[in-house]
Amino acid sequence: MFCLIGCQEKKEETPKNADSRGEKKPNIVLILADDQGWGDLGSSGNTDLKTPNIDAIAKYGISFDNFYVQPVCSPTRAELLTGRHFPRTGVYSTSAGGERMDYEETTLAEILNKAGYQTAAYGKWHNGTQPPYHPNSQGFQDFYGFASGHWGNYFSPMLEHNGQPVEGNGFLVDDLTEHGLKFIEKNQDNPFFLYLPFNTPHSPMQVPDEYWDRFKDKDLTLISNEKDAKDTENINVNKAALAMVENIDYNVGRIMAKLRKLYLEDDTIVIYLSDNGPNSFRWNGGMRGKKGDTDEGGVRTPFYIQWKNSLPEGKTIPQIASALDILPTLSKLVGVPPITAKPIDGKDLTPLLFDKNPEWEDRLIYNHWNGRTSLRTQKYRLDAEDQLYDIQKDRGQKTDISARYPQLRDSLVKAKTDWLSEVKPQTAETDTRLFTLGHPSYLYTWFPARDGIPHGAIERSNQYPNDSFFTNWSSANDSITWDVEVLANGHFDVELYYTVTEENLGSIVELSLGNSKIAKKITESNNPPLEGMENDRVPRKESYVKDFKPMDLGTMVLKKGKGTLTLKTLKVAGREVADVRLLVFRKVE
Repeated sequence: MFCLIGCQEKKEETPKNADSRGEKKPNIVLILADDQGWGDLGSSGNTDLKTPNIDAIAKYGISFDNFYVQPVCSPTRAELLTGRHFPRTGVYSTSAGGERMDYEETTLAEILNKAGYQTAAYGKWHNGTQPPYHPNSQGFQDFYGFASGHWGNYFSPMLEHNGQPVEGNGFLVDDLTEHGLKFIEKNQDNPFFLYLPFNTPHSPMQVPDEYWDRFKDKDLTLISNEKDAKDTENINVNKAALAMVENIDYNVGRIMAKLRKLYLEDDTIVIYLSDNGPNSFRWNGGMRGKKGDTDEGGVRTPFYIQWKNSLPEGKTIPQIASALDILPTLSKLVGVPPITAKPIDGKDLTPLLFDKNPEWEDRLIYNHWNGRTSLRTQKYRLDAEDQLYDIQKDRGQKTDISARYPQLRDSLVKAKTDWLSEVKPQTAETDTRLFTLGHPSYLYTWFPARDGIPHGAIERSNQYPNDSFFTNWSSANDSITWDVEVLANGHFDVELYYTVTEENLGSIVELSLGNSKIAKKITESNNPPLEGMENDRVPRKESYVKDFKPMDLGTMVLKKGKGTLTLKTLKVAGREVADVRLLVFRKVE
C-alpha cells in the first residue's frame, strides 16, 4: 500500500460530519437505479437523452469517476447496506433463496434507526422475502414495493406494504416516489433515511407513453461498440431503457423539489447510483461488458453525492471507490458510529470528499459473479481470465499488458486467489439455510412460487423464477414444496393466490407441515388472462403475469422446527387443479 497523491497540504473549510450543523442530524436520501448503465445519463456524455435532475446532483455535489458495484442486483444491494463483501453476507444468487442477505448482518438502516432516524425503503428489495430477511426486519420501519428480483408488471401491480399484499397505483416508479414524498413530508422534523431502490430500467421494458413517445421514432446517435453472436444490440430495448431513465430523472426531480419546498435540501445528503452495468449492449463510454460481466462496463456506475453547503460543489474524485464504502462514509457524515456485528470491508470516503490533497492509500476492489472474478487497482484491472489492462489508458480493455508487467499480474492473481479463499462464496449446494416462517415479531410471511419446488408434471411459467407461477398441475401425484423452518409456535391464517377456469372448479387442495394439515375445495373461478405484453415495448424473456386472487385455506397450528411445507391435491375435479403464485401466512394474535 502506498500514498497515491502525496502528503496533505490544506483541507477545505467544511465540516466532516453532522456535529457542527446543530442538534438535528442530516437526512439521507439514497436513490438506486436498477440495470442503468454508466452511460445512460447526460452527465456521462450521452446526448440521446436528458437527465437534468440527476445531472444536477453531480453539478451541485460530488461525482466519483471510478465508482464500482457488483455485476448484478442482489450482491450490490448487500454491499451497499452492510459495507461488507457480498459473499460474506450469504448472497450468491439473485433468486430461489440465494439472494438472501444473512439476518445477522448489520445494515445501514439498523445503525441509523438506533440513532433515532426514521427509516423507509420503497422499491425493489431483492435481499430476502421472509422475515428476518425482509426489509422490515433489517432496519426499515416502513417498506412498500416488492422483495423479489424482477417484477412482471409495472402498472398498478400486486405489491406489499410491510408484508400485507396491496395493489400499486399507476406506473411503479411514480408510485414509489409518491410514497417517498409522503415519507419526507411526514418526517420533516425528524432525521430520516429514505432508501429508494427503483425497479427500472430493468426489464420488462415498460414505460408510460409520455416517455416512450420521445424515443420510439428517434434515431439514437450513440450506440454500443460491442456486439456478440448471442446478444446483439436491440435498438428498441435501448430506446425503452433511455425512456425509463428519463422517467427516473423526472422522479428524482420530484424528490429534490420536495426537499427544497420543505427547506430540507441543506439538511439532506442525497446519493444517486445504479446497481450494475446496462442490461443490454448500448452506449457505455466504450467500456467492455454489461450487466453480469466483471469487466468495467458491467460494474462501473455513476455515483453522485450532494449535501448543499457542506460538500464542495462540482468536485470530481478520481480515486476508486465502491458500494462497500457507502455505509462507513454516511456513518461518518452523520456522526453515527458504525457499530456492526461483523467487521466492515468498506472505507470511509470523507477524506476524499473534503480534503484538497488527501492522503489515500491504493486499494483493491473485487468484482465477482457466477464463478468469475476480476479486481481493480487505481490504475489497472485484472480480468476474470487473468489478463491485465491499464484502465487509465485503456478503459475499453483492448490491450492485454500482462507480458509487460508479469510481476504485477502475478501479484494481482494471488490477491484474487487469496480474496476468494477469505470470503468463501457460497453456492446452492453449500447453502443450508431454510425458508423461515412465523418470525415472532412479524405478522406476515410470503412463500412465492419462486421459492418453491415443483414435483410431478407441475412446471414454472418461465425459466426465470423471480416472478413466475406454477402451472400444469393436473395429477394427485403432483405437489409443490418449500423447505422451511418455523421460528416460533403459532396459529396462522393462510391464503392461496391462485387462478382456475370455471370448468376445472371443484378440486380439493391440502397444505401440510408436519402434523398440521388444512384442506379446502376450490369453489370460485378466477380465470384472468396473461398480462404484461400490452405494456411491453419489447417482447420480454421473463414470465407474463396474471391477476391472482386470494383464497382462504384455513388456519394452521405450527410448532417451532424444521420441515417440508407441501401443497398437494386430494381431488382433481377437472383437467387441472389451479395455477399457483403465492402463499401468504398471517399470524393470528
